[in-house]
Amino acid sequence: MRCCRSQRWTCLNFTNNRHPARKGKRLAPGWWWSATTGRLVHYGSAAMRLHVMLLDRDPRVGALAARPLELRWPVPSGMRTHAPQLMLRMADGQGVLADCTGRAELSRRQRSVAAVVGEICTAAGWRYWVLGPVDPMYRRNVTWLAGYRHPRHHGGRLLAAALQEAFAMPAPLWEGVRRVGDPLVVLPALFHALWAGRLAADLGAAMHERMPVWAQAAA
Repeated sequence: MRCCRSQRWTCLNFTNNRHPARKGKRLAPGWWWSATTGRLVHYGSAAMRLHVMLLDRDPRVGALAARPLELRWPVPSGMRTHAPQLMLRMADGQGVLADCTGRAELSRRQRSVAAVVGEICTAAGWRYWVLGPVDPMYRRNVTWLAGYRHPRHHGGRLLAAALQEAFAMPAPLWEGVRRVGDPLVVLPALFHALWAGRLAADLGAAMHERMPVWAQAAA
């Protein structure tokens, strides 16, 4: 464990970043295989698992880790500590600390902690995010696509190119799939491409065989 300090706060780098299991929690701690890093990321709650999944799909995120550090700062009653749930390295090099919540409104204590962590991040040249509830339909759709995030579902260069051609203009999902080939082969590659952002669709609406799908323009 390493330590860095300022006059007002202390930062401790963790070597053990697992979340303990607690009685009564609706989701036990677990591991998420990250398509971004190719490594496992530990999560400690349903809200954290959700946002690890969403961040894993976010093209702005270059790397993510769970509870990499602990912050300590003085309060009138002594010392307060907080371990942000996630640290991100964005594609542009920016560092972000993040906490996840399943509630739309933060408690007074959460607001107090968020204000201090935000101040610390600003001083360090980082950002701080509090990640809250997500649209249920979008969550369900991304959860489905996440099942195809592993590179084994890519399908290969030729199939990926065929999908780009079939959906060069917006087309119903099933029509495009049938133009490419056997749906048992094509669908996993299509879902992988939707996860990876090479294909796009309105994930705020229910997914079905007639949903419009289109190829994303190359960056």
